[in-house]
Amino acid sequence: MTNSTIMTEFLLVGFANGWKLRFLNSMLFLLMYLATMLGNLLIVTVSTIDKNLHTPMYFFLRNLSILDMCYISVTVPNACVNFLTDNRAISVAGCATQIFLVIYCGYVEVMFLTFMARDRYVAICQPLHYPIIMNPRVCDYMTLISVISGLAYSGFHTANTFRLPFCQSNVIHQFFCDIHSLLILSCSDTFYNEIANLVSAMVFGGGCFLLIAMSYFHIFSTAVKFPTSRERGKAFSTCVPHILVVSVFLISGIYVNLKSSVTIEPIHDMILSTFYTIVPPLLNPIIYSLKNKQVKEALRKLILR
Repeated sequence: MTNSTIMTEFLLVGFANGWKLRFLNSMLFLLMYLATMLGNLLIVTVSTIDKNLHTPMYFFLRNLSILDMCYISVTVPNACVNFLTDNRAISVAGCATQIFLVIYCGYVEVMFLTFMARDRYVAICQPLHYPIIMNPRVCDYMTLISVISGLAYSGFHTANTFRLPFCQSNVIHQFFCDIHSLLILSCSDTFYNEIANLVSAMVFGGGCFLLIAMSYFHIFSTAVKFPTSRERGKAFSTCVPHILVVSVFLISGIYVNLKSSVTIEPIHDMILSTFYTIVPPLLNPIIYSLKNKQVKEALRKLILR
């Protein structure tokens, strides 16, 4: 019989080992976390109080802001504590919970971004039908589909990962629990897990990216026909930032999910992971709302009130 050990905990690896560097990393993560929470909380508050913002576009922005606050809270606070205390241990149950929530939030985030692209397409290309196509009931259904399907998606990948036995080192080369870092620690064949990750990333991530690209292709095709440069500039200014964030989120996420576990340095892996776990929630309030005149006007009224 081969020797086997029941894994009870894992050890997370940070960006640096020295106290000064760990303190610097924790402060940087903490500042990004506080900025993300403040920006998204402002969006949620303003879009809820101001009745002029009770439209499908701001409905999805409010949901996205709520999701982003949850998304970044899954990884960053625990990472900050680990950096400061140098206590890298995380239980198997805690690791499974973190993986489930990261996948769930990432899945719903992509769904929301896809629906937001669809909303902009209808608003610019089919403005007369906008109130009918994007009515409140349809928006509620879109949100419900994202939330429920996300539970099934993340539950499948989490269960598929933790059905494997772990008998290698318990050190995870990541600042949070990550599926692909765990597969390295498994002492069984992970071929089917890697195939499942590959297929889901290609079908879901690639499909959503294709839908978003098609929506903005039609938007740009319609915008260039606008009679005035002001209208064209307004349409482009709405679309380009969204495309940039979607590209960073999807490309970094798909790359990390499709890469071979041994073809990239751990530090590079951790840096890439921040681009789909920390950067999008930080940038979304700035790109989607805080540069919007309606949101800034509503925020000004709220402060004066």
